[in-house]
Amino acid sequence: MNKKIYGIGTGPGDSDYLTLKAVKAMEEASVIFGPNNNGKNMAIDTAEEFIKDKKLVLIDFPMGEVTREDYKRAAEIIEREIPEGESGAFLTIGDPMIYSTFIYIIEELEKKFTNMEIEVVSGIPSFVAAAGESQSPLTVKDDDFVLCDELTPEKLQLVDSIAILKTFKNKEKTIEMLEEADFNYTYIKRATLEMQEILTEKEEILEDKDYISLILGRRNN
Repeated sequence: MNKKIYGIGTGPGDSDYLTLKAVKAMEEASVIFGPNNNGKNMAIDTAEEFIKDKKLVLIDFPMGEVTREDYKRAAEIIEREIPEGESGAFLTIGDPMIYSTFIYIIEELEKKFTNMEIEVVSGIPSFVAAAGESQSPLTVKDDDFVLCDELTPEKLQLVDSIAILKTFKNKEKTIEMLEEADFNYTYIKRATLEMQEILTEKEEILEDKDYISLILGRRNN
């Protein structure tokens, strides 16, 4: 009998943003998977009330550079832990097809396990939720928009609107590039959560050190 794995996007962090399809898939699953972040996982925390007493398997990935062997090992764990004829759910924050570990796990599952059915359940990405929370339009008619996790001046030359993830790494340089290209910007941390903050003042943004943060930028008219 075949096995099935759902790649489920749990959205930006607030459990109210979980889709009905995500909840139904988790209810169907026998095993819940997620990356192990020192014993914690934001996606699993988001979906906690729907996981209940299901078997939970946190998969270790090394700090720093993750290799193809790490994804292969993750795929093997998933295949081994799902009982015959049943399904599992791999939870990711945001959406499984945007900067997600699950993208690479799919590749390894497809290579090695032909008995594994794969289904992606889309989630609300953080930058979409952040745009709504801050009332910052991502795109309007005739806009060129880009999503990135590392900003370069060349990218800004080509677009009218931008969403930059993982801004904690080069925040000062990122803001400098936005200002030089005549972009206004909004910094959102912990979008949709109780700790959410929306900042537009440069000094306040530079002082904040939250990992779960992003910047939305738009070219001034």
